[in-house]
Amino acid sequence: QVQLVESGGGLVQPGGSRRLSCAASGFTFNDYDMAWYRQAPGAKRELVAFIITEGGPIYAPFVKGRFTISRDNTKRTVSLQMNSLNPNDTAVYYCGARSRFLGGDPAYWGQGTQVTVSS
Repeated sequence: QVQLVESGGGLVQPGGSRRLSCAASGFTFNDYDMAWYRQAPGAKRELVAFIITEGGPIYAPFVKGRFTISRDNTKRTVSLQMNSLNPNDTAVYYCGARSRFLGGDPAYWGQGTQVTVSS
C-alpha cells in the first residue's frame, strides 16, 4: 500500500521558518523523484520544489532561495525547509512522488499539510 504522509504544518509568523517532512512507504523510493507542491485557496496546485533520485534540486521562481528540499533515501523521507515565510506562502503543502522512468505528474500524493503564515 503506497503511502506518503506529510507532517510539520501549522501556524507561523511572517518571517518565520517551518520544516515539512514526508515519509514514504509502499513503493521503491529510489525509483521516484520527489516533490513538494502547494495549493492556496482558490488557486491551482503549483510546484514548489523537486528533487531527483540522485541529483540537485529544482525550485519554483517564487522560492527565491528561501526553501531547501532534501531527501534521505535510507529513511525514505523528503523534507522542505522553509525560511522567511510570508502570507503568500499560506497553502496546503503536498508531497508527491513521480516515477523517474515515466516522468510527468506525480503518481502518488500525500494528504497534504496546512501551512498558515499570519501574525
